[in-house]
Amino acid sequence: MPLPKEKFYTLADALTWDEQDRIELIQGSPVMMAPPSRVHQKIVSELNRQIGNYLQGKKCEVYPAPFAVRLFEEKDDRPENVDTLVEPDISVICDPSKLDDIGCKGAPDFIIEILSPSTNRHDKLTKFNLYQRAGVREYWIVDPVSKSVQVFVLEDGRYSAKDFGSAEEKVRVNVLEDCEIDLSQVFS
Repeated sequence: MPLPKEKFYTLADALTWDEQDRIELIQGSPVMMAPPSRVHQKIVSELNRQIGNYLQGKKCEVYPAPFAVRLFEEKDDRPENVDTLVEPDISVICDPSKLDDIGCKGAPDFIIEILSPSTNRHDKLTKFNLYQRAGVREYWIVDPVSKSVQVFVLEDGRYSAKDFGSAEEKVRVNVLEDCEIDLSQVFS
């Protein structure tokens, strides 16, 4: 749910906010995020565990929320020039030069969002379009209610639906060679 917009906000503003507040910035507009449910956190934990185990000893790194991703920040941008800051449920970054003390500068390689009643539209529409425009190579939308996963892969600058998985299946992560996620464990 958007907060009342009093002005155009930037990363410089966000860095002064209380760390307990979960607020994303979408083109200068703050969007307050509700606390995640227990089921949401269980799904995040299991996905993070499986991906983290796969990535052990590899160059890519996985980060669960809260983790700041500045999708469009470029090398010489100052905090007052950055107007978009999101906190994906899970981010995988394979270019270590994108990582800094704040989080990720630029598009992660792989992002997962877990739907909740308060984020459903935001994740399926707003973030889908932001991630596509930023060049996130793979985007998963996980639905705890239907116990399913939609997989989108960036092809020629647009997302195409690559796969769909349900509770008893394994789903391949396209940007990580030979990585499969066991959905029976995610939705147990």
